[in-house]
Amino acid sequence: MQDSADISKADLSGLNWEAWIEQADTLAGDDGYCQPLGDRHAALLIERKPVLLVTFESFNRLPDSSATAQPFGWSMIERFGWSHLCLLSHGDTWFRDTRVYGYFDRLIDDGFFDEFDQVIFYGAGPCGYAAAAFSVAAPGARVAMLSPQATLDPRVAEWDDRYLHMRRTAFTDRYGYAPDMLDAADAAVLLYDPEVELDAMHAALFTRANVVKFRTRFLGYQIAQTLQRMGLIAQLLAALSEAPLTPLDVARMWRARREETPYLANVMRRLIADERYHLTVLHCRNAIARKVGGPRFRKALGMAEARLASTTDSTA
Repeated sequence: MQDSADISKADLSGLNWEAWIEQADTLAGDDGYCQPLGDRHAALLIERKPVLLVTFESFNRLPDSSATAQPFGWSMIERFGWSHLCLLSHGDTWFRDTRVYGYFDRLIDDGFFDEFDQVIFYGAGPCGYAAAAFSVAAPGARVAMLSPQATLDPRVAEWDDRYLHMRRTAFTDRYGYAPDMLDAADAAVLLYDPEVELDAMHAALFTRANVVKFRTRFLGYQIAQTLQRMGLIAQLLAALSEAPLTPLDVARMWRARREETPYLANVMRRLIADERYHLTVLHCRNAIARKVGGPRFRKALGMAEARLASTTDSTA
């Protein structure tokens, strides 16, 4: 079997779908596999123990999270020695495919999830939907989701006009309505940007006693990339493996945004757009003093101070 060091050094970049699956199957070794599930999905297992991380990921977005086009879960194998099951889609499919359903049925029948002390499901966007929907296969699992959709069934979410091409896809059959599928989970945490209105509306549908919802304002549609760059996804999953998270737990992790220059720049642009120049001055001065703000912040600071001065002069 390949060890985690071998996997961490593997370069899968530049491979097409079929070649990627073939190479991943080789890397999985004797105790794992990469198995196609039809033309648009695959299941990749790297087995260690005792924690199993189940991630739902898009093949097309692997280069965004890894320079070597590895699944995000492989970084958790290297860091924590966890087992990893990756469900991979070729494009955004929300994993609505009978072959995927059948695969999870087989795992349930084989008692696969019972072999692990803890099972954690993770995904973002369409993959966040799938993480919630398929978590029902492992009762007692914990789930982490970033801006997931609850459903694309037009009878429930006709207000979401971003994915019109999915309107004919069934979201009412097996593993269908994601919030209901979380009923068997031990705990779930959902992060979203409330200023992305449609994401916030989906988040509202996940209101459940076992779901902690947390707002990550100013991340927009880059929530997964930003949180991964900040190291918060790994931190979130590690904490979730120990115990269900409270809003305070997530809030403490979220303080890391104070050191994230692109995030601070988003806040700065919003303050300027809203013409809140006094807050712009305070924000820029703070970022510059902590050496996380560079020329952009100094330029914005000068502009905001000039606007405040001109306002003072005009009212004098």
